Amino acid sequence: MIKISASEVNNLRKSTGAGMMDCKNALVEANGDLDKAIELLRKKGQKVAAKRADRDSHEGASIAMTNQEKTVGVAIVLACETDFVGKNTDFVNLAYKLASIALDCDSKEDLLKASIDRMTVEEKLLEQTGVIGEKIQINKFVKITAPYIGSYIHAGNKIATIVGLSKTNDSLLPHMVNISKDIAMQVAAMNPIALDESSVKSDVIEKEIEIAKDQLRAEGKPEAMLDNIAKGKLKRFFKDNTLLNQAFIKDTKISISNYLSSFDKNLTVTSYERISIG
Repeated sequence: MIKISASEVNNLRKSTGAGMMDCKNALVEANGDLDKAIELLRKKGQKVAAKRADRDSHEGASIAMTNQEKTVGVAIVLACETDFVGKNTDFVNLAYKLASIALDCDSKEDLLKASIDRMTVEEKLLEQTGVIGEKIQINKFVKITAPYIGSYIHAGNKIATIVGLSKTNDSLLPHMVNISKDIAMQVAAMNPIALDESSVKSDVIEKEIEIAKDQLRAEGKPEAMLDNIAKGKLKRFFKDNTLLNQAFIKDTKISISNYLSSFDKNLTVTSYERISIG
């Protein structure tokens, strides 16, 4: 049997995250060839993946990240089967690494084809499926661009958000990190359905009006009054569920729109994304 050194095993372990014995056995089978050993571990992952294809992967890590210029933001969910794996440091580090690669990708499909550790991301996920023994996959991928982008990851990597702001300048720049984080935290906490009332889908509005009318009829309100009262309830719906109209969680006396305009009357949110595990 070919003799495999501890340093060779350690190098393979650093590349793949596989256990010491798995690495040693793969190197022995590959006659010390590192690339072939990586391929063997990947094939093991394929076998595990095939066996676990019907398993649910509702745990994992939600990661948000921006580029250095704060003009591109991505958020991904690296999913697994159990909370135990989802909290594992190596798993979370892999999620961060994939998010950094995602900054240069336009879709989940592009990300899966991107390179990582001398293989594609798709191959890396198969490899890690073999290493961890659970179904590992990228469940969600979102990306936005804007003049300034902030991000936020909720404790435990359960929720990740990215928000795009409409402008930045010399006077705003010292405040932008805090402003963007505040808005990203707002999105995480309050989960708005749209940016503002004009962004709410017409079928959602129609449904809310009908719900309001049904409630009013149940209360015995005259049919002639239903439209006007329902419109009032719809305004409340917009206030509670659209980001710019929501009460700011750090100061409920003002709206998010008010908060932004306190720094610059033309500052607003251009887009946002919120993702979570599950």
